[in-house]
Order: sequence, then structure tokens, then C-alpha cells
Amino acid sequence: MVMCSRPMSTRRGMFRAAVLAAACASAAPALAQLDHTMTPIATPDQPNAIEIGTAPLPDAKAQESWHSQYGSQFARNVTVATITPFLSDPAKASGAAVVVAPGGGFRTLSMENEGWDVARALAKRGVAAFVLKYRLNQTPADMAGFERSMAEMFSNTGRRPPRPDPEQMMAGLAPQIEDSRAAFALIRSRAAEWKIDPDRIGMVGFSAGAMLTMATVLVGEDAKPAFIGNIYGPLAPVTVPADAPPLFVALATDDPFFANGGFGLIESWRAAKKPVEFHLYEQGGHGFGMYPKDTTSTGWFNAFVSWLTMHGMVEPKA
Repeated sequence: MVMCSRPMSTRRGMFRAAVLAAACASAAPALAQLDHTMTPIATPDQPNAIEIGTAPLPDAKAQESWHSQYGSQFARNVTVATITPFLSDPAKASGAAVVVAPGGGFRTLSMENEGWDVARALAKRGVAAFVLKYRLNQTPADMAGFERSMAEMFSNTGRRPPRPDPEQMMAGLAPQIEDSRAAFALIRSRAAEWKIDPDRIGMVGFSAGAMLTMATVLVGEDAKPAFIGNIYGPLAPVTVPADAPPLFVALATDDPFFANGGFGLIESWRAAKKPVEFHLYEQGGHGFGMYPKDTTSTGWFNAFVSWLTMHGMVEPKA
């Protein structure tokens, strides 16, 4: 397990910088007029959040805290992982489910734009959704210190950080992969209660959450998602498992982090003769999520639902 406090090799340090550089970008505003200021807020009420049983991060000193930015809510210094269920109306439920992994560079989580809003929209379409609040790398407890750390991160990495190496990605995400596996195990254990087919549980992730989604497939062992969505995550080539699930990818050509490194992941899936769908939008930047925009990237969600319908995860509209 690679801990934040442990010295990293130069290569691993470059990977970590690349991942962390997506933290602010994952929260990038979809509308220019949205306020980019980070404002501390009280921890929101989360009555339906369920602890998934992974241990609190060792040696974590800063407590979980929240802030608002771009009109959305973000969590950081998460030390105890949870899932929050968003269940469908039984009359609409298809029996399929999705684990939703927000992004934020493993320093913060875009809980609203890339979590709750996505889950609510999926539940309305008949797919049960579970927002995974996974454990994060520690950041300064005070907001000023956090903002300084983010500014330093960007000044060190620039606007085009190096492409993450898949092997380094797997080595660097041990706690988060553990959280993902535990989430799948918990959902399957309560599948009957939640009226979910345990063989039709997939995962969709955004930016860093997309990295976690890919890691869950590649080294997540017993998680075995039935389908996966990689929304503006890295597209480096990988060794595709023999039982790899169908893959949905959405990315904008003006994404400053992952649009200029090629499409190796797509080619890997195609070479392995596994189902893959790739939407490359002309504009959208990074972190568009569920923000309303005038660009066609806003259509990723409807495209994703259409893809799920094609794969039998959503009931076709009458």
C-alpha cells in the first residue's frame, strides 16, 4: 500500500502529480459565471450514507470537511468510506445498479456534480445508483492551506501533466480500490433488499473516479462490474482482462489533461474484442459532469443511458 506520507520515486511522483492536478479541473466550472471561490460549509446532512466497512485511513489527522465551489459541494479529508443509495421507483426499476465514483484528484470529491446529481438522474431512469465517498489523501485542514497546496500543485505540474502509467495507477490507489471492492460487496449482500440483480451492477467514474473505475476492473478482483463508464479519465493503453465488461467513454477534445495522450484504452478494448463506445466531444473541457452547458458534451448522460439500454440495463421507453 502506498501512503501519502511515504516517499515516492520520481516516476510515481509524476503520476501522483498528474492525478492531483485533476483535482481542481474535475471541479472546473461548466459555466463561466459560476463562482470559483472555495467557501467552507458545514458538513451536509447525509442520513442515507452507509459505512462500507473499510478501516479509517491510518495516521489521518485532518477531519472530513466540506466546501462549496462552482455552485456545487465538495468533500475532502475523507477518512471513512461510505455509499449513499439512490433507489428507483419500483415501477421503473430495471434491476440494474451503478456505483458512482466522483472525481477530485484523490484530494477532494465532487460529491454533487459528479455524485448525487448523477445518481438522481440514473435513479429516475430506473437504475439504482450508489455514490461512493471513497477515502482521500490528506490535505491541510484549513481552507487557506488547502488552496495554497492546490496552487502549488498546479504550478509544479502545469496544464498538461504526464499521462498516468497504468501500473503506477494500480500501485497508488490501494485504499480506494479496497473501498470500491467493499462497495460492490455490500451492494450485492443487500441486493434482495434493494431489488437489485447482483450480476448487473456496474460502475461509472469521473476523472480520478474514472481512474478508480478502471483500477476496479483491472485489479479489483471480486468486484467485477457488469459494465463501466470512464468519463473524462485517462485513456492510456492497458492489458484487458479476459472477463472485461463493456466500456463507455466520454471525453472532450479541449480537455487539458487527457485529450492529448492518444486513445490507447479504446484500442486496447477493441483489440481484446470487448464492447466499447467512445464519445469524443468537440468542446466541454474537464469536469463538465452534470453541469448544464451549451456544448454537446452535456449530452454524455443521455448517450450513456442509451448505451445502458442497448445492453439491457435500462428498460426501453414504451
